[in-house]
Amino acid sequence: MIRDFISGASYVFRGFSLLKHPGLRRFVAVPLLINTLLFSAATWWAWKLLNKYILNGLPGWLEWLSWILVPVFSIAMLVLVFYTFTLIANLVGAPFNSKLAEKVEQLLAGKQIDQKSGMSALAADALKSIASEFKKLLYLAAWSLPLLILFLIPGINAFAPFLWLAFSAWMLSLEYVDCPMGNHGITFKQQRKKLKQNRWLAWGFGSMVLVMTLIPVLNFFAMPVAVIGATVLWVEKLR
Repeated sequence: MIRDFISGASYVFRGFSLLKHPGLRRFVAVPLLINTLLFSAATWWAWKLLNKYILNGLPGWLEWLSWILVPVFSIAMLVLVFYTFTLIANLVGAPFNSKLAEKVEQLLAGKQIDQKSGMSALAADALKSIASEFKKLLYLAAWSLPLLILFLIPGINAFAPFLWLAFSAWMLSLEYVDCPMGNHGITFKQQRKKLKQNRWLAWGFGSMVLVMTLIPVLNFFAMPVAVIGATVLWVEKLR
């Protein structure tokens, strides 16, 4: 149990070790670039709203509040950007993640996955990846509501944060093993069954990814690292 948990966590470090591999760089760079531009635009828009509706709207005798609002807003924006980066990145970068997983598996196994090529195949992969993301969002929503209700029940709410962390780690495992498994046509239902058979490996991997997503700056790299690590986990343990 503990050995499997530690083994699962180690695959995040395996992802780091392959992050700079020459054959993987362009598949890592594209989703990072897209999401950096996305969050830069969101931050600029939020600053405009702050200036237009809050700072410029303050009466003269409350202008001193700007010295409080600016740093508070800056911290809030950093938290929002850092801690939602991975969620948005997974949706936007889904098509690229499947290609990254394919290249990692090819690198590890020494043979190419039997997939069609061309623009039509790329478009089909993109639609399949996005559809898979929405299935995971529905699964997340179905479990989130009862878990959130536990926070309102006296006595039980003391354990609710730990249950939420365990579920978050489980969801992150499901999120990223979908990349290599989806390339082999394994459905979301089959993926859940596979992970249940290796639940401590999954929890270990997901827990380490969760820790990474909570560290500012480092979480910008969480998505490609987790995709690579999940693919190594698939090739060595789950396949």
